[in-house]
Amino acid sequence: MATNWNPESWTTHEAKHLPTYGDAAKLAEVEGVLANFPPLVFAGEARALKADLAEVAAGKGFLLQGGDCAESFAEFHANNIRDTFRVLLQMAVVLTFASKQPVVKVGRMAGQFAKPRSSPVEVQGGVELPSYLGDNINGIDFTPESRIPDPERMLKSYSQSAATLNLLRAFAHGGYANLRQVHQWTLDFMDRSPWAAKFAEVSARIGEALDFMQACGIDPETVPQLQGTSFYTSHEALLLPYEQALTRQDSLTGDWYDCSAHMLWIGDRTRFDGSAHVEFLRGVGNPLGMKCGPSLTPDALLKLLDTLNPGREPGRMTLISRFGHDKVEAGLAPLVRAVKREGHPVVWSCDPMHGNVIKAESGYKTRPFDRILTEVRGFFAVHRAEGTHAGGIHIEMTGRDVTECTGGAVAITDEALADRYHTHCDPRLNAAQSLELAFLLAEELNREAGERARQAA
Repeated sequence: MATNWNPESWTTHEAKHLPTYGDAAKLAEVEGVLANFPPLVFAGEARALKADLAEVAAGKGFLLQGGDCAESFAEFHANNIRDTFRVLLQMAVVLTFASKQPVVKVGRMAGQFAKPRSSPVEVQGGVELPSYLGDNINGIDFTPESRIPDPERMLKSYSQSAATLNLLRAFAHGGYANLRQVHQWTLDFMDRSPWAAKFAEVSARIGEALDFMQACGIDPETVPQLQGTSFYTSHEALLLPYEQALTRQDSLTGDWYDCSAHMLWIGDRTRFDGSAHVEFLRGVGNPLGMKCGPSLTPDALLKLLDTLNPGREPGRMTLISRFGHDKVEAGLAPLVRAVKREGHPVVWSCDPMHGNVIKAESGYKTRPFDRILTEVRGFFAVHRAEGTHAGGIHIEMTGRDVTECTGGAVAITDEALADRYHTHCDPRLNAAQSLELAFLLAEELNREAGERARQAA
């Protein structure tokens, strides 16, 4: 257990990107209600994810982490959850089939509500209001009333997270994730993408493999690993009053766990020395992620790793690089060298989204798909050069047929962004673009495996 730590110790540290609630009594009341609610996830599940990530850190797996930029109350629907889960399953099948390694599936779901913003205020038509900080803090409508932080929103986010988790568990273990269903995972609108045909080929080969197993006397219907899948949840642990209220002491080990999600991460804006967010997360037993961007120096990274994982526990830390397509190779390499030199067991994951945001001529914020692919390729190139494992991908995506990121095989143009631009915050990959990215990742993983085989020979 962490020394000199308790669930409230973060309150004595510098906290950035937290809302100011006008009614302290109402905030305390909501925190008390949340503290008595059942945990959303359990300590044993978090430990299982940590064990899976330890295998990834050892080069024996790959982390697939994806989901909404920011979940919303308005778009909460079972079909949206199902479609995002389905695309993540497709991506995982492509990666597993290509790399012959297990893929750890973690959703940015069931809790990804709060968002740090670059400015505390937003100006529209000469009117200045507080920025939208996520549905569990304030509303997206540009009105003074909507932008007031309301602690009762945390209760609604808990309820939506619980319902989302319930559905995800049903999908993961109730037959939907059965590999015999792989042919049925392709969404109808994806037929426009050439990658849908490629996925159909993979599906057919998986079906042949299952038929072969059955002919050999191994009934796929009795193999649990083929009937369902492990699926975990994650979000940025930004709204610390909510995270603290859902922190529980495990009855088996006595360790503290943040039971709002299996995995929590610290953002690029809140991982500074003396941060309240670092202080809070150093004391919980969950696997942790940390965004690593251009402002992070090797020395600062090593100090943070010593704080967050002093025992150097494998699977505890996932480092999520987010540099931009033109900065990833120069920026990431020094961090990888430093971590390798000091022997920290980490999962290296690539976030190719946040460093590649541009404003299109149409006025929409977008992410060009070619820049996303360039950053992914640069990420793998660094790890090949340094002899380390490119262990994961962290993307903002949806199973819906949105038009938010330009490019890809479906060739979304600047002019087409307005057709189905639905995001509450940042632009997301749609289902077809996500599947296209999975096939690129598969190529890179095969290349990495080939390089390891040559070095072993």
